[in-house]
This record gives sequence, C-alpha cells and structure tokens, in this order.
Amino acid sequence: MIKPENQVSIPTRIPAGPRLSIPLRFRDRRRVTILLTLIVLAYVTLITLPTMIPNHFKLGAALVSFTENIKIMFLQPHLANTTFVTLLSALGQSILLAFLTTLIGSAIAFFFALASTRRLAPTYLVLGIQSFMAVIRAIPTVLWALIYSVVFGLGANAAVVGITFHSVAYLTKVYADSMDELSPGIIETMQAMGLKKSAIIRQAIIPYLIPSYLSWTFIRFEINFADAIAVGAAAGAGGIGYQLFMSSSFYFNFHEVGVMVYMILAFALVLEIISYRLRSVTHQ
Repeated sequence: MIKPENQVSIPTRIPAGPRLSIPLRFRDRRRVTILLTLIVLAYVTLITLPTMIPNHFKLGAALVSFTENIKIMFLQPHLANTTFVTLLSALGQSILLAFLTTLIGSAIAFFFALASTRRLAPTYLVLGIQSFMAVIRAIPTVLWALIYSVVFGLGANAAVVGITFHSVAYLTKVYADSMDELSPGIIETMQAMGLKKSAIIRQAIIPYLIPSYLSWTFIRFEINFADAIAVGAAAGAGGIGYQLFMSSSFYFNFHEVGVMVYMILAFALVLEIISYRLRSVTHQ
C-alpha cells in the first residue's frame, strides 16, 4: 500500500457549550462599594485628624520622648516600687482569671452551640441565638467588664462575668460552625435508625468536635489572657494589668513596665509553644 507523501488533515470543530458571562455592573458592584467605603473613611480621617492634635503638640519632641521610653522599658528594666515575687503573683492572678473564664465560657457555649446548630435545632432558634451572640460579640470585652462593674463594683467579680459573657458568645459561634461542618448524611442516617438527639450528640458530634473544640478553646484562653490584663487595669480586677497601670500611670516608672512586659512576653511564648504542640496532636 502506497502512502501519500503529504497527508491532509481536516480540522474538526469541538462543540462548545453555552458561555455564561456576568455583566460588568454586577461583577464590579462589590469592588466599587469597597472602594467608595475606603475613600469615605480616608476623607473622614483626614478631616478629623487635625482636630484631635493639640495646638502645642510637637512631633519631633514626641518622637524623641517615645524613643527614650522604649529604650528605658526594653534596655533598662528593673524594679523599684514592687518585687519580682509580687509580679509573679499578679501574673498568676491574670492567668487564673483567663483560665476560669475560659472554662466556664466553654462549658456554657457548648450547650448554646448545640441549640444553634442547623443539624439539630429549628431555624427560628438558630437565628435567635446567633443574633443574640452577634450583639454580645460586637461589644468589646473591656466594655462588658465596665458594664458589670456598675452592678458588682470594681473588682474581680465584674471581670469574671464580663470576660465569661464575651467568651460564651465567641465560643458559641465557632463551636456551632464546627458542628455544621459535620456531614449531614451521618446525622440523617442516625436519625433514620431511630437514635435520639442525646445519642447522636454522644456518638457523632462530640467525637467529631473534640479536635476543633480544643483548638478554639485554647485560642479563646489566649484572648482571655490579654483581656484579663486590660480588664485588670480598666476595671480594677488586679493581676499584672493593675500593676502595669500603677507603674505607668501612677509611679511613671517605665523601668518596671519593661520588667512586666518581658514577663508577659515570656508567658505568651509559652502559650505559643503549647498551641503548636496542641495543633500537632489534634491534626494527627
């Protein structure tokens, strides 16, 4: 059989399906909205910023003073009005405050999360709880502590209730979101088998939720530790935050502030190491 030297290939057209294109006005509406929002915020900032600066403010002198204070805090830390044992005790109080509020908040938030997950609860209950928790989260923790200080007075009681209140709202959302990530087929199968909600929670939801439960709870503990420091200064709850307030605003001793900052950073480093170990264990 003789083959031709020049073979002619006829191109074939592959049928293409219908192409859907989103109109430009719909595609760019979100981008335009964000751009306009940023422009408005920048304009408001430029207009109001000059009114916030005092007339006698000197930028050069302020920068020199700021640099000197930073050098004193981080390069010349030492104690004068307190002792290292007292600061360790104050740091322990802040840690215990964060631990207690996280423990109580996680226990309460778990039940609220069960009542606000779409897998188990009716829609009206889910929307009601989620809306209420969103309102709580919108108010900062320090402000909640100050609100409760009107009822309980300045001190540890207002701090515990305020931080716990915000912790419940935060953890309810993340726990419910983790529960909603569970495959609906598992719950539907167990419901078809006639199992009650309590059995579904024990056998499906809790085993699935444990890794994310531990991770989110530890993250909230880190947040509560920072809040405990702020609340200790703002609401008179004691701890290392109160010592910081006294040294910086009462004694004006930035040498002591530097010691406390190093102690807080050391504990934050320990928390970061624990968090890394916890992530390694939960992802195995």
